[in-house]
Amino acid sequence: MIDPDKLQDSAAASLRKDLGEQAHLEGRLVELEKSLAQLPEQAPAVERGELLLEISQIHQILGRGAQAWPMARTAFELFSAEQAWEQAARACDILYQSDQPDSLAALANGVWLGVTFPIDPEISVILLSHIVDDTPDDADGAAVAAVTALYLAEGRAAEGPEKERLVFFSNQLLGKVARRHSGVDSQEQFSSWVEKMELNDPEKFLVRLRNVIDVLAQDDWWVDREAIH
Repeated sequence: MIDPDKLQDSAAASLRKDLGEQAHLEGRLVELEKSLAQLPEQAPAVERGELLLEISQIHQILGRGAQAWPMARTAFELFSAEQAWEQAARACDILYQSDQPDSLAALANGVWLGVTFPIDPEISVILLSHIVDDTPDDADGAAVAAVTALYLAEGRAAEGPEKERLVFFSNQLLGKVARRHSGVDSQEQFSSWVEKMELNDPEKFLVRLRNVIDVLAQDDWWVDREAIH
């Protein structure tokens, strides 16, 4: 039999925890905004960008996407100008999660950076997982994004527990896509599905990923891709 008093106590404890976490974030926000205001004009662009990025992330976590967006977007421009591509990709992740009108364009730019440059593979994998989350179950683009995540995790992550964790996550992501895309529920079916979808050939699935990114971006590119290449 359910004890309503215990349920009430549990809900109250959860609320206190949430309020405590919010208070911590609000306090950190005040500190960061003070640091940003005191930053000398001649301070390195990357240093300013890092402060803006952390401020925007806190706003995003607190559900203030409209406030997070302009700061993360400015951070992206600062990082891009300095060719700090890993930080620029992190900014794109925050911009996507801010859930604003141009969030899909932000995701496209972030994924392009995350695949083009040898940045922290965890950032690339997270960005690619957003494509899976934002793609219909029957769309091939999710499969392409998931297998690219696995490809980067296996090829770029340094040996050790972190690589194992990232490869495991990417394998789980690909398995999830296979189940929702084609009802795959066995290793034999999975192997056949991978072959049928041509997910075992990087030269093919990376070209297809480029097409997926182009659809997301809708020509709204924030970097000069040709100049970078």
